[in-house]
Formats: sequence, C-alpha cells, structure tokens
Amino acid sequence: MLTPVRNINIVAYTQGAYAHIRTEIMDKKNTTAEIKQCQEFGKTCVVYNLRRASRAVTQLYEEHLKPSGLLPTQFTLLAAVRVMGPVQMSRIAKELVLDRTTLTRNLRPLEREGLLSVAYSKNDQRLREISITNKGMKKLKLAIPCWQEAQNLTIKMLSTSRFDRMLGDLQATVSATTKII
Repeated sequence: MLTPVRNINIVAYTQGAYAHIRTEIMDKKNTTAEIKQCQEFGKTCVVYNLRRASRAVTQLYEEHLKPSGLLPTQFTLLAAVRVMGPVQMSRIAKELVLDRTTLTRNLRPLEREGLLSVAYSKNDQRLREISITNKGMKKLKLAIPCWQEAQNLTIKMLSTSRFDRMLGDLQATVSATTKII
C-alpha cells in the first residue's frame, strides 16, 4: 500500500529520473538556446507566428462580438452546428480540428445557456449529436452583424487580395497538416 510519504518518494524519484533523461537527450543533441537562434524563431517559426496572429485576430473578434454575449469560439460552434447540424460530435470535432475533450469543454456553456442541445443519436445510441436550439438561432442572428463588422474591418486592414490569399493559405495549411496527424 502506498503511504503519502512513499507516494511522495516515488513522485520525486520519477521526476528526478525524467529530468536526468531529458538532460542526457539534450546533451546528445547538443542544443543551445542562443539569443540569435531564439530571435530567428520569432521570424521563422510557423506555430509562433500563427498563434500570435490568432491571438491578435481573436482579440479583434472578441471586441466586436461582445454585444452578442458570445466569444469567437462560441460563435464558431453555433455557426458550424447551424450549417452542419444536427451533427455528430466526432464529425464537427474533425471539421473544426478539435479534440473531443476541447469540443466538449467548449460546448458546455452553450448547452447550459440552452443555445445548443447534445443528445444521443436516434439512429445509433452510441453517438451523440449536437443541434442548435431556437434560442441558439436567435443568439446567432444577433451575433452575425457583430461578426460581419469584425470581418469587414479585417478585410479593410489587410486588403481584399491579402485577405483572400490568407484564407487560401490557411485552408491549405489545415489540409496539409491534418493529413499528417
């Protein structure tokens, strides 16, 4: 039986072993964290730049969607379910490139507010389907003009040709990377 003291010793030993293994691996790869290398990451790292751009755009959309009471993630889910619904959780998770845990966490507030309903499929009780409710339709209708303002501002800031090119590049990125995973 594990006592609290024994459990702490096991955890400490495990953490020490992992730290030792990580150090050995890093030494073998001869990696360094030179300032110039780190500065180069900011210029060339895809994930750094995509996440940075994503945060900036998310902040813009959050500000414009405030009057609707929806966050961009919630707006996206409502719109996707409206287009695809009733839709199986696995299908919408794949479309939005979300793992099921994240999807479930994002659905909870929308379901709690009565904007979406999640129920077992009539055709297969093992599957759960998401549907937009009447209340969700009203909320989406209220949010669309707010979203359109953010969309128009984004296009204006980037120009139509850059905006179109960016969307094409983002879609190509999702398509290429989801084939690998």
